[in-house]
Amino acid sequence: MTIYKLLSVLLEYPSEELLEHLAEIRLVLEGSLDAGDAERAGVMKFLAYLEGEDLTALQAEYVQTFDMTPEHSLHLTHHLFGDDKNRGPALIDLAELYKDYGVQVAANELPDYLPLILEFTAYLEDSEARMFLADGVKVLSVLAANLEKAKSPYAGLLRIVEGRGNLTRLAA
Repeated sequence: MTIYKLLSVLLEYPSEELLEHLAEIRLVLEGSLDAGDAERAGVMKFLAYLEGEDLTALQAEYVQTFDMTPEHSLHLTHHLFGDDKNRGPALIDLAELYKDYGVQVAANELPDYLPLILEFTAYLEDSEARMFLADGVKVLSVLAANLEKAKSPYAGLLRIVEGRGNLTRLAA
């Protein structure tokens, strides 16, 4: 499992299945995951948050954070365009990119949904994944800052994603 796939799973709506697999996630995190020490620590902190809450509370927090607060939307083009008509072409371009790689997007999902983006990123070579994320690093930074302001436990996960994109810019 890659860090991108793990982050994708953790940024999805919390489920009973997720909570049932936290011990396995910890094992992957401690073992073969392609993550640095700071990334591991950030994910471990988030796992502790998940373990400290019941499912209903986690789900309510998720809905309040991501569905009821536009500044926290996991649909990245929303932060660039809002509901402007220019959002459409950006969504089409992203969907076409997925098609070029043979990735099918569910009909009920927009291609700019961060967990979907991370799942796609998990299939890329690490350098290609970092370059792909670098294109959205400004949006990721704003989203992470918004989550930090709200004291959301999800902020740390966004900072990991942002950091993966920033590393490419630093290396350039």
